[in-house]
Amino acid sequence: ARPQSGIKNSAVVYEAIAEGGITRFLVLYQQEKPQLIGPVRSLRMYYVDWLAPYNASVAHVGGSAAALQEVRNGNYRDIDQFFNAASYWRASDRWAPHNVYTSFERLDALNNAKGYTSSTPLVFHRKDSAAAETPSATSISVTMSSYSYNSSYIYDATSNHYLRSQAGAPHTDREEGQISPRVVVIIKTPMRLVQEDGWRQQYQTTGSGNATIFQDGTVQEVTWHKADRASQYTFTDAGGKDVALARGQTWISIVRSS
Repeated sequence: ARPQSGIKNSAVVYEAIAEGGITRFLVLYQQEKPQLIGPVRSLRMYYVDWLAPYNASVAHVGGSAAALQEVRNGNYRDIDQFFNAASYWRASDRWAPHNVYTSFERLDALNNAKGYTSSTPLVFHRKDSAAAETPSATSISVTMSSYSYNSSYIYDATSNHYLRSQAGAPHTDREEGQISPRVVVIIKTPMRLVQEDGWRQQYQTTGSGNATIFQDGTVQEVTWHKADRASQYTFTDAGGKDVALARGQTWISIVRSS
C-alpha cells in the first residue's frame, strides 16, 4: 500500500496491527481536505472504538464481522464503499486490494446527501506551545511488529515536528512528502488474538494503561484513560494532572504492553 495518499494533511492518525504484523491506519480529517486519499481498506473493531468519540463519518471497504456488526447498528455515520461505490474508485496503477481511493470532493458530496453536515466530536485537550530551548528527546524508535512495520522519528527543532520513517526509510505521502506529525503518542495496551471470521487482533481500548507523549522535543511518561467506547482518550501525569497535547497533527501508535 506504500506510499499512501492523503495522510500528511490529516489531523489525527491511529496506527495498529491489522493482521500478520501488518499495520493499518485510522486517519481523521477536520480542516484539511485532501483530494486523493488511499488506499482505503477494511475496518476492524478497535478502529471503531477509536473513531466513536469523534462523531465522524467512517469511509472503509467492508471489515471484520465484529466491526461491521457494530458500525452498521445505526449509531455511526457509516459510508462503506460496499453501499456507496460511486464515492470510491479503483486505481489502475495498484494491485487489488491496495487500489481503492476516494477524495473529499466525493466524500463531501456523499456526506451532504446523507445529511452528515455537522458533528459534535470529543477531542483531545490541546495547548499552544513552542519547541523546548534544549530538546531532551530527539529520536524515537517504535516496535510495532517486524522490521517492515516498525517506525522511527527524528525530531526537527526548526519545524518543531517529528520526521517519520518506516522500515528504515522516510515514510512519505505520495503527493506531499515525508510525514511529520507535531505530536507522537505511544499507547501501551494488551493485545490478543480472537476468533471472529478467522483469527483477528484485538486491543484493549478502554480502562487505563501506560503511554508516552513526545512533543516540543521532550518526552513525558503518562497514564492513558478511556472509560468506554464513546469516550475520548485522556492523559494524566504522575500527579494525576491532565496532560494537554500540542496543537497539530497527532500520530498515535498503539503497541502491545508486553
